[in-house]
Amino acid sequence: MWNYEKRLEYPVNITTPNPKIAQLIISQYGGPDGEMGASMRYLSQRYSMPYREVAGVLTDIGTEELAHLEIVATMVHQLTKGLTPKEILDSGFAPYYVDHTVGVWPQAASGMPFSAKEFQVTGDPITDLAEDMGAEQKARTTYDNLLRMVSDPEVCDPLRFLREREIVHFQRFGEANREDCSKIPKVQKLD
Repeated sequence: MWNYEKRLEYPVNITTPNPKIAQLIISQYGGPDGEMGASMRYLSQRYSMPYREVAGVLTDIGTEELAHLEIVATMVHQLTKGLTPKEILDSGFAPYYVDHTVGVWPQAASGMPFSAKEFQVTGDPITDLAEDMGAEQKARTTYDNLLRMVSDPEVCDPLRFLREREIVHFQRFGEANREDCSKIPKVQKLD
């Protein structure tokens, strides 16, 4: 089991609300390459992983992705806190507001809600780890895209931290694939 410290893995202190940016960042909460799909993917894959060390990596990274959900949710919350009805209308945030007020709800920037079809578990160690590496690269690309559109340093700082963690996760999955999955025996036919 792990201990939960009631603080974010990385601090978020956004002082200027910006619902337009919140509508983009929400994609890393529940979008196709977001933190929710990543955490569910890794925490589900760990059960069929035949190597304890790799199952441990999946657990470690899966729980860290939950911490990233907290960071992204905090960013969205701080970017939408205290909005006036005029700010909501002028920013294009009204469709989201009508359904969720300023609650943080998992969806892509396009408005598509989170779905379990955002991730896969095959039970094959090499296939799952290859997907995990691809998922980390797609998440890094999404953070790169966000950083191209955001100039507020209070928003960019945690985005950069999250982007760097995607790179570390990619590297850890690559190491696990090389070191532990090279031991996989030949495929046996089912009787």
